[in-house]
Amino acid sequence: MSYLLSIGYFRLKPYTYPFQNNVRDVKLFKDEVTFEKIIALYEFDCNLRVLLFDAIGKIEIALRSQMINQYSLRNGSHWQLNSDLFRDSERFVVHFEKLNKEINRSNEAFIHSYKCTYSEPIAPPIWMSLEVSSLGLLSKIFQNLKKCPEKIAITHFFGISDVSVLENWMLCFSIVRNICAHHGRLWNRRFNHIKLPRHPLDAFLDNTSIFTNKLYATLTCIEYALQHISPNSTIKNNLKNLMVFKESPPLKQMGFPKNWNEERLWN
Repeated sequence: MSYLLSIGYFRLKPYTYPFQNNVRDVKLFKDEVTFEKIIALYEFDCNLRVLLFDAIGKIEIALRSQMINQYSLRNGSHWQLNSDLFRDSERFVVHFEKLNKEINRSNEAFIHSYKCTYSEPIAPPIWMSLEVSSLGLLSKIFQNLKKCPEKIAITHFFGISDVSVLENWMLCFSIVRNICAHHGRLWNRRFNHIKLPRHPLDAFLDNTSIFTNKLYATLTCIEYALQHISPNSTIKNNLKNLMVFKESPPLKQMGFPKNWNEERLWN
């Protein structure tokens, strides 16, 4: 009863579905199910969200840093105001307005200091502006940037040769990050299809016949990115340990193929 009071029936209910019969005219739950197994699945998902929130946070910081450094060196402190750098002028305006809203909503001391000190330009420099941007907006701004040496350099920093792959990754990661931030069900959810790199700069996957809209594909891309931006990250080992935590969920529903942990990427 204490679990129902602290978690809530509606939130807990989806975690009962894997233990239910899908055949009519039979009892609702399978014989081997216990309430403890349902709670274990719920706790697994909670731990998975914490792990991925941390992992995607490292990727978000790296993307932000790279965008600031690579573009500022060639285009100055306020390159976000230069529409010539962007592919779609309408999206440029929309993203600029959203960025301004996030700047005005921010209570960061450096934003307040800039506004009190400078009247022109009204927008703070890019290293301040992007610092208060959400990953969702950051990924959209990155996607709208034209292909250029700066964007290619950022893509290579993540170990990828195709800028469209990194664009897709950042949008997909932002969706997963939002699910984690709002404590949503994660483990067996279906996502937007994530692109698998055809020509990765380092070892990726030998088995690419996987469901690109299931969690395993996203986890693989997250781990690949982390190996380039944070080689000492413990996310991989923590994930492998989590997969044998208590009553871990069926890996098939998460898109894990057989012998997934024998891949070079996961070793």
